[in-house]
Amino acid sequence: MNWINNLVRPKIRGLLQKRDVPENLWIKCPETGEMVFHRDLEANQWVVPTSGHHMRIAGKKRLELFFDGGTYETIKTPDVAADPLKFRDEKRYTDRLRDARAKTGLEDAVTVATGLLKGMPMTAAVQDFTFMGGSLGMAAGEAVLAGMEAAVERKTPFVMFTASGGARMQEGILSLMQMPRTTVGVQMLREAGLPYIVVLTNPTTGGVTASYAMLGDVHLAEPGALIGFAGPRVIEQALREKLPDGFQRSEYLFDHGMIDMVVHRHDLPETIARICGILTKTPVGIPDPEELAADIAAADGVKDEMPSETGTAKKDEAAAGKAS
Repeated sequence: MNWINNLVRPKIRGLLQKRDVPENLWIKCPETGEMVFHRDLEANQWVVPTSGHHMRIAGKKRLELFFDGGTYETIKTPDVAADPLKFRDEKRYTDRLRDARAKTGLEDAVTVATGLLKGMPMTAAVQDFTFMGGSLGMAAGEAVLAGMEAAVERKTPFVMFTASGGARMQEGILSLMQMPRTTVGVQMLREAGLPYIVVLTNPTTGGVTASYAMLGDVHLAEPGALIGFAGPRVIEQALREKLPDGFQRSEYLFDHGMIDMVVHRHDLPETIARICGILTKTPVGIPDPEELAADIAAADGVKDEMPSETGTAKKDEAAAGKAS
């Protein structure tokens, strides 16, 4: 074999071969169609930098962004029967659960954790839409209730991040029973005098909206989140009328008094900390805006008083000229 076969041909083949590139390096913005590099999107907390569109975010990632330093302790939730109704449609319910757990690495749709938020002890629960659409079943209901009980035991505010398509149909009436059960948990928080803050994310619909998602002391929502009981298409078909622009979006609901605030994802931790600090009369480790402005002004004043390198050089040259 000569050098052409050993060296030249492999190099040419390497240039002509198509490289395997992951398909998810670039993500398309649903609003503008702009392609965003996945690392830029992740660095911006999965918010499209130009359009401000809030993409869906994994539950564990949301907890990392919420708690101080991204550190938190997961609270174990009670075990439930895997398939109480022996449900089967196109495939068995147990198979759907197994596939969802393998895909997400979660046991069910709701994760409960405790940690510090701006130095304040906090208990939070988050629904992950990637686990069977964040549907509310027995396991999710038990998790929400366990989180509320943990908040009462630890005497901390409870924050609920909702993202769900509604009750889980594979569990029938057992999933619907989680609506009154979680309502009892909300009543426990109120009797204990603890704040219950709900953050509505895209989407929050069905039985979740009809229960604990709308029973908070304060309701926040991310921009552009779909919030409602039935979907817009179902309502249009029932009413046979064209719905207003932005119907069931967080901004529309805010304008009509259904939610209290529309908050950007970057501002959620500070906003929730301030609200909980006010409701519990607890000082929060967030600088006062006036003090912060005064510190910035003082820093700018010191910077202006400091001689620059160019100015110092000119003064040296002038002094040297006079001496000569």
